[in-house]
Amino acid sequence: MVKNKNNQAIWNTRIKKSASSLFQKVGNSIDIDKRLYKEDIQGSIAHVEMLFKQKIISFKIKNKIIYGLNKIEKEISNKKFEFNKKYEDIHMNIEKRLFQIIGEEAGYVHTARSRNDQVITDLKIWIRFSTKEINVLIDKIINSTLKLAEKNVDTIMPGFTHLKNAQAVSFAHYLMAYVEMFNRDKKRFINNLDSLDENPLGVAALTGTSFNIDRNYTTKKLGFKRATNNSIDTVSDRDFVLDFLYSVSVCSMHISRIAEELIIWSSDGFNLINLSDKVVTGSSIMPQKKNPDLLEYLRGKTGGTYGNLFSMLTILKGLPLSYFKDLQDDKEIIFKSNDTLVNCLKIFDEILKNSKPNKKKMLKLANSGFITATDLADHLVKNHSMSFRQAYQKTAAIVNLAEKKNKNLNEFTLEELKKIVPKLTNDVLKVFDLRNSINSKKSYGGTSFDNIKKMIIKYKKRK
Repeated sequence: MVKNKNNQAIWNTRIKKSASSLFQKVGNSIDIDKRLYKEDIQGSIAHVEMLFKQKIISFKIKNKIIYGLNKIEKEISNKKFEFNKKYEDIHMNIEKRLFQIIGEEAGYVHTARSRNDQVITDLKIWIRFSTKEINVLIDKIINSTLKLAEKNVDTIMPGFTHLKNAQAVSFAHYLMAYVEMFNRDKKRFINNLDSLDENPLGVAALTGTSFNIDRNYTTKKLGFKRATNNSIDTVSDRDFVLDFLYSVSVCSMHISRIAEELIIWSSDGFNLINLSDKVVTGSSIMPQKKNPDLLEYLRGKTGGTYGNLFSMLTILKGLPLSYFKDLQDDKEIIFKSNDTLVNCLKIFDEILKNSKPNKKKMLKLANSGFITATDLADHLVKNHSMSFRQAYQKTAAIVNLAEKKNKNLNEFTLEELKKIVPKLTNDVLKVFDLRNSINSKKSYGGTSFDNIKKMIIKYKKRK
């Protein structure tokens, strides 16, 4: 092993005194950004290959650097690499180790490059990989939801507005609403891939470089579509970070919404959903309890992803161009949000696989609350030449009578209904049938059983 002749900070020639212990403690980020080691080495290899191609470094130096970088990657992967806080971050830790392995030729690796463009390159590559991983997990949730929906096309329940019984729906149709949400999440993450698909490498600290580099070469090598256009914007840009954090926040919000729904539905007051013992916990004092703690965990974690997004917005709002130390916090924020969402997606998929509807209770609840009143109003419009407002008033009068007599609408006889709407005939009784109610909504996106089946098939084909 070649001994490193300069075991000090890279700027030691200029900064004569060592940093205070407090500054060293808060100034280093290695415990956080060491997660970027693969991306950092990938970017460095592409960079030195470009330097050789442009005849800025020799073939021998290029090969020695790449050999050293590959060796470092194996050491880190095999947990045989010693990270040193004195060298601040993953970039300097790798560079210092490269000096130890290949000697002074390691000093060429940073030619025509700054940590400013280096870290953004690493981060974009990492987010690109993480985004694809998140979308795989979202696909799993969509698939689990589709399986549950497929089993429950004929399961009738009340659809709610304001948590009050509104109109009859299929449980499958309800589930498919969340498929739509998660599909939008997936699209949002995919759209972000395009916005971060610009290569920062080569803009150096903020002005570009006087070396004859080829940014198109590193763009292709690193899998970007194009190089960034403005060097100052490049090193200060964190819009792609905000896009990622926003997407995480929205996806977390969707998880939280359905978690809240399932918490309510599994409560004794509703009892619409049964959760397997695999995804509930007990009480330390009440032996009978089965608590939806995992769902509450999902709901609670959403606040953290919101906070991370707001933290990044706050960091950026006061920054002039171009790079500042404030931006160092972006990685910790991203990693926290990413890890939270990945964990929540995995947990939620497990919950979906361990949830069953209480079909009898769903049907019983659907038969309460005058849930077919809108169907009656529509029937009056279609069959008795009324405007909808006239039909609404007549239906409201029938509902008031049902409430007074403590009856459901389907318990009325034709004679009782005719006291309010004299022209009614026997066919009005069909509107109180829940299956007829659901199946009558045949407009695209409506609740009819055929619509639900077609939508399930449509999403399964996308898989």
